[in-house]
Amino acid sequence: MRASIYRRARENSNETSLSWMDTEHRVILNVGGIRHETYSHVLKKIPATRLSRLTPNLANYDPVLNEYFFDRHPGVFSMILNYYRTGKLHYPTNVCGPLFEEELEFWGLDANQVEPCCWMTYTQHRDTQDTLAVIESLDLDGDPPTQEEIAKKFGWEDDYYTGNMSQWQRLKPRVWALFDEPWSSKYARVISSLSVAFILASTCSFILKTDPSFQIPDIDVFYSLRVVDEGGFKNYHKTIGTDKPVTSPHPNFFYVDLICNIWFTIELLIRSLFCPSFHKFVRSPLTIIDVISTGAFFFESLLHAILIQTGSLVTLDFLSMICVLRLFKLTQHFSGLKILIQTFKASAQELFLLVFFVILAIVIFAALVYYAERSQLNKDNQFTSIPLGLWWSLVTISTVGFGDMVPKTYLGMLVGSLCALMGVLTIALPVPVIVSNFSNLYSHSQARAKLPKKRRRVLQAHEVKPALLGVKQHHGKHRKKSSSATFNQPPANFKNANGGPSMHDNSASKLMA
Repeated sequence: MRASIYRRARENSNETSLSWMDTEHRVILNVGGIRHETYSHVLKKIPATRLSRLTPNLANYDPVLNEYFFDRHPGVFSMILNYYRTGKLHYPTNVCGPLFEEELEFWGLDANQVEPCCWMTYTQHRDTQDTLAVIESLDLDGDPPTQEEIAKKFGWEDDYYTGNMSQWQRLKPRVWALFDEPWSSKYARVISSLSVAFILASTCSFILKTDPSFQIPDIDVFYSLRVVDEGGFKNYHKTIGTDKPVTSPHPNFFYVDLICNIWFTIELLIRSLFCPSFHKFVRSPLTIIDVISTGAFFFESLLHAILIQTGSLVTLDFLSMICVLRLFKLTQHFSGLKILIQTFKASAQELFLLVFFVILAIVIFAALVYYAERSQLNKDNQFTSIPLGLWWSLVTISTVGFGDMVPKTYLGMLVGSLCALMGVLTIALPVPVIVSNFSNLYSHSQARAKLPKKRRRVLQAHEVKPALLGVKQHHGKHRKKSSSATFNQPPANFKNANGGPSMHDNSASKLMA
């Protein structure tokens, strides 16, 4: 009986000591107004973090409420505290990715510790940020930039902030906007429309001057005199003949091309003179295309004036083909073309993979169809070599099928069927990726165009504190006449957070004593 009493007493004492230890090691964290309770040994599981170094000496520790206060996002902190408890960091789907990264950085945690099940959802914001950065670099249609942004673009920040902008510095951005930013003003739209009209006129001239209806034949007339002896009499026969060795375009096409290239030359000179950075402007693909096309036209005109021979005409035709590259200048005036080109850039890896598999399939099926057609007696065998089979394999894989070469044996037909099926599957695989990239870029560009460019400025913490201190000093001047006892005395019905008398009552009673 006595032993059982002693045993119960020991158990009660152990429970009391455990309860006291439990209360002693319990930590209360107030994050964004929501209180979280845990144990100190739980916070020690991840060392070198903010929560593992909590001490009562910190400024955010409240000794009255016995809690640590952090003005942070409470929803994200619940996931962080769960990471300390379970060792697994999950991503909350109700917050944005950058906010989650900022919270992890504040608490001293590594963002790479996110669990695999949440990794794709968590890293989705990074792809969105990359897409928005690409759209920002495309310089799509948007609101006109501010004077500060223009100064940063041209590298004149110091002169802008000091107010020492010269007339040239004020004129240069305006002229550049007229020729490079069609959405900046109505005059820029007029110049853009003229540039597009000249590009289309130059392209139409290049196409139409090859039509026989718009070409003038170069006719050579020759005469011949032949003497015929008929019965002792000499008769003279005159023959007149014509020859059409070549044809040349109508002369009016030359004047159309001349006017267009004069405009392109003036535009190129103005853009090179008023551009923000000459080195970037020279390295631009559109500038290179413009220089090559304009130079090809004047070089062609010079050769046409000096040499009129068959070999030189072939060279002139080749130089005329360069003018077609000017169609790429339309990307400067239409944002949709910029997005389309950027889609192919973003899908370059998938396109290279497609080309690799297509080339691999072409070589394999060309060899197969060559040996398949030789496996049986075939008098009408068109696959006399593997290089000829490469052409057939390319046409079949691309699902074009000209029909100029067809297998005649059953084994060759089987190879042809497999080649066609492989072409359909190979070409169809990267199409969803390209469509997804285009949809992603286009949707983000449309969303960016609808967002307001100017946002309300939010003051930082270091900007708010001086203002609050100034308010406190202002109120302190009006309180100098009041006594210290009256200043420290709170209202009669004031109580602290625990419901008892306030600390001001205790301090006042001590002073009175």
